[in-house]
Amino acid sequence: MVRPKRKLFLLLGVLAFIPSAWAQSGTIRLSADLREAPRRIFHARLELPVKPGPMTLLYPKWIPGEHAPDGPIADLVGLKLSANGKTIPWRRDEVDMYMFHIDVPSGANTLEAIYDYLSPAGGEGFSAGPTADQMLAVLEWNLLVLYPSGAPTDSLTYQASLRIPQGWKFASSLTAEKQDDDEILFAPVSLTTLVDSPVLAGQNFRSIPLAPDVKPPHHLNIAADSAAALAISDEEVAAYSRLVREAGALFGARHYDHYDFLVSLTNYFYPNGLEHHQSSDDRIPERTFTNSDQEENSNSLLSHEFTHSWNGKYRRPAGLATPDFDQPMKDDLLWIYEGLTQYIGEFLSARSGLRTEDDYREALARVAAYLDWPGRSWRSLEDTAVAAPLLYDTGRNWTAWRRGVDFYDEGWLIWLDADTLIRQQSHGQKSLDDFCRRFYGPPDSSPKLVPYTLDEVIAALNATLPFDWRGFFNARVYQVNPHPPLGGIERGGWQLVYNDQENAVMRVRETVDDLLDLSFSVGIVVQTVSGEGNGRLEDVIPMMPAAEAGLAPGMRLISVNGRGFTPGALHEAIAEAKGSNKPIVITADNGGFVLTYNVQYHGGERFPHLVRDTAQPDLLSDALRPRTSRENGK
Repeated sequence: MVRPKRKLFLLLGVLAFIPSAWAQSGTIRLSADLREAPRRIFHARLELPVKPGPMTLLYPKWIPGEHAPDGPIADLVGLKLSANGKTIPWRRDEVDMYMFHIDVPSGANTLEAIYDYLSPAGGEGFSAGPTADQMLAVLEWNLLVLYPSGAPTDSLTYQASLRIPQGWKFASSLTAEKQDDDEILFAPVSLTTLVDSPVLAGQNFRSIPLAPDVKPPHHLNIAADSAAALAISDEEVAAYSRLVREAGALFGARHYDHYDFLVSLTNYFYPNGLEHHQSSDDRIPERTFTNSDQEENSNSLLSHEFTHSWNGKYRRPAGLATPDFDQPMKDDLLWIYEGLTQYIGEFLSARSGLRTEDDYREALARVAAYLDWPGRSWRSLEDTAVAAPLLYDTGRNWTAWRRGVDFYDEGWLIWLDADTLIRQQSHGQKSLDDFCRRFYGPPDSSPKLVPYTLDEVIAALNATLPFDWRGFFNARVYQVNPHPPLGGIERGGWQLVYNDQENAVMRVRETVDDLLDLSFSVGIVVQTVSGEGNGRLEDVIPMMPAAEAGLAPGMRLISVNGRGFTPGALHEAIAEAKGSNKPIVITADNGGFVLTYNVQYHGGERFPHLVRDTAQPDLLSDALRPRTSRENGK
């Protein structure tokens, strides 16, 4: 097997011999115009130093942090190329749709390109999802970038400028070199840094300093669809300041010159986050800071993306450290990249007070319960990472049988398992915190990339606590396991149990996402929205009562025990069937065919929780304990 670093060297060597009319010197200028962002149209103009001859332009395909070849090339429109005032024809590559081939004419030294990007009006996705509405926009620069083939993106210098609608404000980790009422001119950076430095802009805007005693500076930048949505409480701001301090206490170093949380509050974007080295693109519902349920549903997003500045941007699996945005990435170590980040982000949320310890345990209980699904019988966790480019876009139907991007939440369980093992074996003298400081810590630095291999991770763990870490991960990651790894919960002094008391985090998720989650009783997840989608089965768990009765994802519930479907009617039916031999009678529409299904379930409501096992030390609570003082704010 070719070692990752050797493979990277070979790729660079191949790239160096691709013919190109790029001048290989000078600054590439990219002008972005977002003044029509409310219409979801971004305008771009590119000026590229060239020399006569054949040339290939690339549009970013593999976007760092998105783990898939999902660059939204279909939304790039209106492409026109010219030099010396004359149009230059282009031809798309017949195999790689992200390549444009041209011939630069004699006498030309600058290639000009004008084109538009059309932001989707709906749907899901990371940077390719909806990214603009009437009041705000997020510009991920990969949406507007064209670049010459034949050179690593680190070697390409871009100077970007930006126009935004009148009255809007903006934030970015880029340095504004010049700014007037009409245009912002950013300092030149490498193409790698440009794509790693999104811009948040909007009419309703706040920029809040966090942890002013900490250097380098940190800001919470918020753009919202309404002025009222900007009303984040002082307590919430204090918690995000503690997040900054707790991350510093954990890693012992920072690898950025400043950090900007870029938070868009809108119901028109798909809620998600995308990590960057000196910022994060965090998209959450409009009323998140003024609605307790939405706040709870999003309270670990920023801590997750912030953690990626260390795990993912500063240190990154070698298979993801590609020289440009066209070379395929290898996702096999996403259980570290994303899984360890999930674990750290969740406990940092608790350590900083963004989430209570009770809610942390409820969230952990839900994760441990839902991961115990039939898809485990045929697919290893590693395969969910390798197949991530496929799984991100599969939708929610049959997730329990297919498995999804489980490396996030199962990574949480695995790294909790590792943490409690270190705490137990060292008698409380060591923890995963020590590994984090060793692997991601001092000295402080400006942004840089230090790739790693699994061997290096195992070596750092052994330096923290000698153990058969390779065997530990082989058993949990690379083998097919019928059940999720609960060793961290149990060794941590807790047990997973089920009872009829609703899980608090599940209740919040149901409210925010318009769902009814009965995964652990009847075995279904149902949409509870208005209109035709109401009662639609989002998932049906194989080998659970609803599946055994013949129900399947995509069907729409019409009635329950003779009454029109509502969440209340289904809850009542579960209560009536408890301890009896009466089925729950459901009628459902299956593509126009209405049939009756007798669901044999008699166990009542069933929800997961963690309960304390007093026979074991409470190592889980130790992991959630703040490392800085909340009283003095340091």
